[in-house]
Amino acid sequence: MFFQLMLTTECNLQCKYCFEEALKDTTVDLPLFEVDYGLPRTMNYDTELLNSFCRQDPNCVLIFYGGEPLLCLDRIRQIMDNVEAKSFIIQTNGLLLDHLETEYVNRLQTIFISIDGNESLTDFYRGRGTFKEIMRNLKFIKSRGFKGELIARMTVMEETDIYRQVIWLLTNRQFPFFSVHWQLNAGFWSDFGRRQFKKWIVENYDPGIRKLVKFWVQHMRLKGEVLRLYPILGLAQSLLLKEEATQLRCGAGWMNYTIQTDGYIIACPALWGMRHYYLGHLNRTSPLRLKRIPAKEPCSSCPNLRLCGGRCLYTNITKRWSTEEYKVVCDSVRNLADAIDSEIPEIRRIVEEEKIKLEAFQFTKFSGCEIIP
Repeated sequence: MFFQLMLTTECNLQCKYCFEEALKDTTVDLPLFEVDYGLPRTMNYDTELLNSFCRQDPNCVLIFYGGEPLLCLDRIRQIMDNVEAKSFIIQTNGLLLDHLETEYVNRLQTIFISIDGNESLTDFYRGRGTFKEIMRNLKFIKSRGFKGELIARMTVMEETDIYRQVIWLLTNRQFPFFSVHWQLNAGFWSDFGRRQFKKWIVENYDPGIRKLVKFWVQHMRLKGEVLRLYPILGLAQSLLLKEEATQLRCGAGWMNYTIQTDGYIIACPALWGMRHYYLGHLNRTSPLRLKRIPAKEPCSSCPNLRLCGGRCLYTNITKRWSTEEYKVVCDSVRNLADAIDSEIPEIRRIVEEEKIKLEAFQFTKFSGCEIIP
């Protein structure tokens, strides 16, 4: 099981799609839900309690999460020194990576680094100077021997040319990535009416996705390697193996849960403080007996559910966008799936020609990658 540890709700950045969106959202309250807005800012339970919980699951993977988890360096050290986890992962903006000692950094299985593309785009979304600091710290940890997987975690919205920015991340000379995933900023706020989201999806994002899938397959044939573009990789693997999604592909609510700063367990970090969705507390809950939270309507009756899995539990529950508005997102998922499906015959030929092996499509599931953006 994977558990995202919310070490803190605080962050050292004020990104446009998070902090600024919250300021613009005039309907930030969720009147239909009982929300605890008084959660402690930092983890307030004992590390031994976490250890006792984690020891009940021999495959317990802990993901340091926030806010910005590296604001809690002492807690990270304490947990890595005293909690018996199978492995450790972190999702970070990267600005404080050089503050964590090499012995701890090199014990991380995976680092998700929030970067949205090239310097101008990343700084536009995340603040001036952010890009250069990220790059400096990535080069630093690599020079100190980090061998785990480094995944570029993009948040994408109207300023993003998805094809151009993903290609840049893969091929830039400053610090090329092999692994990339992205998440649409869609349905988290009541913001559809003030955005050009549909126009951007139809005119930029969807065509860019189709070009990206073509590039991914061409690279496979020419270079003999499967790039870890997770939204493409995850769906391609399912189509190749004829596997269906039984639950949300991110694992939320069945394989990937979140532990709040107060020790209560929820299905997804976006559901923080929503009391109705508390699934227990560390001191009286088994990690292997947590309630499953499936996506409900309109996802549960959607003909594409077996491929999609439901996309986003938070948006499915809160419905910040109307059904018609959210249909734009669903259509983009179908575009992604159709683009990949059309390339499956070519991928099978590449495998049959032994340019790549089917095993190359394997990846660690439920660690935090968005398969359905």
